[in-house]
Amino acid sequence: MKISARNQFKGTIVSITEGAVNGIVQIDIGGGNIVSSTISMNAIKELNLEVGKEAYAIVKATSVMVGIDD
Repeated sequence: MKISARNQFKGTIVSITEGAVNGIVQIDIGGGNIVSSTISMNAIKELNLEVGKEAYAIVKATSVMVGIDD
């Protein structure tokens, strides 16, 4: 797989919550970090995603906000 996005996190699918149109896929990327993504149910089925399988969380964003606690 080659893509332009540089923020790629390999992990293990720990949860898939199915909806009528979209589903939420949670990927454990290690260090106690879970990345969640809302994708179409068609994509979940086409990619054959299942809990326990390895997958990549790929982040491509035009802006990222930074905040701090007061």
